[in-house]
Amino acid sequence: MPAADALLRGRPALEAAIGQVAERLRRVTVQVWAGGRSAGAGVVWLRRGFVVTNAHVATATGAEVVTADGRAFAARLTARDPGRDLAVLSVPADDLPPALRVDARGLRPGELLVALGHPLGVANAAALGLVHRAPGGEPGPAGWLHADIRLAPGNSGGPLADVSGRVVGINTMIVGGLGIAVPTHVIESFVHEVVAAARGGARAA
Repeated sequence: MPAADALLRGRPALEAAIGQVAERLRRVTVQVWAGGRSAGAGVVWLRRGFVVTNAHVATATGAEVVTADGRAFAARLTARDPGRDLAVLSVPADDLPPALRVDARGLRPGELLVALGHPLGVANAAALGLVHRAPGGEPGPAGWLHADIRLAPGNSGGPLADVSGRVVGINTMIVGGLGIAVPTHVIESFVHEVVAAARGGARAA
């Protein structure tokens, strides 16, 4: 249900709409474990078992990924780019539902956003916020998606989505009280590079 319609119908309809988005995100969000502790979240990006997370979440060559249905997989660190704070973890599964995505550059300030993650160890917690600034042309975090939303350690690597449940970015840091997310077009470029390297027989750095 579009957010505008939900607002016109009142708070119960809006809450129901946000709840549906949170449930949709829960199905494509994983928990990343490393060293016996929860390191953050990740998003199923490709059905072939590609999970995208932050580079600062995937700091070891191996990790455990726990899916929404409770399955645990030993994950391999396939690619990691600290400059873009992105990493791909590969898990031996081909039936994971990939996230729906949309280009975050089409967002406008004030649009509603929903984040999902595991802040402070609370699994699958949702947060509601607003677009502060859409991605711009600047390199790095200055040009990424800025959101007025409450995040905490454990949200890293988790999805930031619009009210249709389409992922617009991966939460990565908090700066000046704003949540910063790597936008989808940056992630798609990174994943494309990883897939191309795999097809070429090379292992991405």
